[in-house]
Amino acid sequence: MTAIPMAMGFAMAMGMRPEHGIIAGALACVIGRTFGGSKYQVYGPTAAFIPVIAGLMTKYGVENGGTFESAHGFLIFVSIIAGLILIAMGFFGFGRFAKLVPNSIIVGFTIGIAVAIALTNFEDVLGVENFKDLLGQDEDIKGGLFHNIYSAFGNLDKINGWSILLGVLTFVLTKVLLRISIFIPGPVIAMGLATVLSSTLLADKDIILVKDLYGSIPNNFFVFTAPTLPAMNGTVILDILYFVGAIVFVSGVESILCSSMADKLAGNKKTPFNPDKEFFGQGLVQIITPLVSGFPCTGALARTATSIKAGAQTPLAGYFKAILKLTMAYFLAQYLELIPMACIGGILIWVASNMIKPSEIKEIKHAGKFEFMMMIYTAVMVPVTDFLTGVLSALIIYFVVKAIFKRQLGPKVG
Repeated sequence: MTAIPMAMGFAMAMGMRPEHGIIAGALACVIGRTFGGSKYQVYGPTAAFIPVIAGLMTKYGVENGGTFESAHGFLIFVSIIAGLILIAMGFFGFGRFAKLVPNSIIVGFTIGIAVAIALTNFEDVLGVENFKDLLGQDEDIKGGLFHNIYSAFGNLDKINGWSILLGVLTFVLTKVLLRISIFIPGPVIAMGLATVLSSTLLADKDIILVKDLYGSIPNNFFVFTAPTLPAMNGTVILDILYFVGAIVFVSGVESILCSSMADKLAGNKKTPFNPDKEFFGQGLVQIITPLVSGFPCTGALARTATSIKAGAQTPLAGYFKAILKLTMAYFLAQYLELIPMACIGGILIWVASNMIKPSEIKEIKHAGKFEFMMMIYTAVMVPVTDFLTGVLSALIIYFVVKAIFKRQLGPKVG
């Protein structure tokens, strides 16, 4: 019940359709729990993949003269290659190397992604999504991080106050309910209340709904989608390398991090997760899931923690989640399309707020000035440049400084 609104929100933030998020989350969970290296981990769409997939869908989609189908086909192609690489990494014992990524860079990466998600989803809360298509205006608030901020200020006259009300209501209600108890499905309750309000008391307030942007949500799940390739040239080859590398990095690091967290949270000492087997399972997730109307997924920290706190003991919990999620989505499809986009924006901003943890920042600060500066550098570079540029440049700086100046910096490094 927590995963459905989050999966829809992640999918739409990536440039995919809402049902793709539901399908991806359910199927990835079954594959990952069957073949992965952790018996507790819950798989599904994650925030870390938003800039990667959104970047590909924007570059090869409608906004740049392509089609959604061609962009999705290219995403499937690079995801399959990434999956094969992950499987090979598992066979050759590369799982141990994922643990070498410094915690300061992981925390900085998480903060950077959170900032990017929050800022790029304010358009939904403000009620100015796709004004060109919906209201015949000349401006569209779609675009990159700085473009979205600039456009938001340039479209202040188009802001819908009722959309802001629904977005804030969704954010606050979700946060308060989950703070009371993790057993309360906060996102679903908030989403349901916002949907009821938008279709009754606020029916004439020009609030943008999911169906206004995506049409009806079908319930014929698992439609096979073949991989496709655009006309090959130097740019496409570089993009293949970039997006494959990004998918491999996010899959590897986040799944290992999530598996490690799951073992600690569950007090698991008998059968700790196997990083190489986890890479193998991640590879199958990235190969199979996109082929049937899905997209790349990995271990989901928040949903894994929720599952363990709710009493999960075995991989059967993941199977139950997948079956329940698809069953609910099948019967609720006609209602999911009535959800206000402001509600989706509120949920994603709530997700972003949960990604920034003061305790982790304090821990990095106590590790020394160098670690703290690397966290800040990564947090800034990820939203300002792009995901892979920010992370790779941070890793290069980190290990070069450690190698060259370790003696001078002493315990403040590493």
